[in-house]
Amino acid sequence: MVFVDTSAWFAFFLPVDPHHKRVLAWLASSSERLVTTDFVVDETLTLLLARGERRRAHEAGKLFFEDNAVRIHFVSESQVHKAWIVFQQQADQRWSFTDCTSKVVIDDLGIGAAVALDDHFRQFGIRVFP
Repeated sequence: MVFVDTSAWFAFFLPVDPHHKRVLAWLASSSERLVTTDFVVDETLTLLLARGERRRAHEAGKLFFEDNAVRIHFVSESQVHKAWIVFQQQADQRWSFTDCTSKVVIDDLGIGAAVALDDHFRQFGIRVFP
């Protein structure tokens, strides 16, 4: 399994993003099972809407909820509580709360790699693509 972060989803859905081709090529060539969280889905759809990309937000929603192309892990109550602890402990890292929930889920599911465009996932100690 490979975790997919908001940064990668945003680049994937937005062709004008400077990382679009790299993310698209990696996702197209990978046979790995993709997993993301409901927090990342929320963040991705909201970011697309905030950038005026309503049509692309709907396309993203279809991929997330209708196409079975990605497994959505729904963050549990206990994982939210663990994420709160991580958020407090890692305040100097500037990880968002969503990043903290991603870290907890990655650890809980034993995921060793992520598709992401920020350094936070490298700070988690996992491989990062593309």
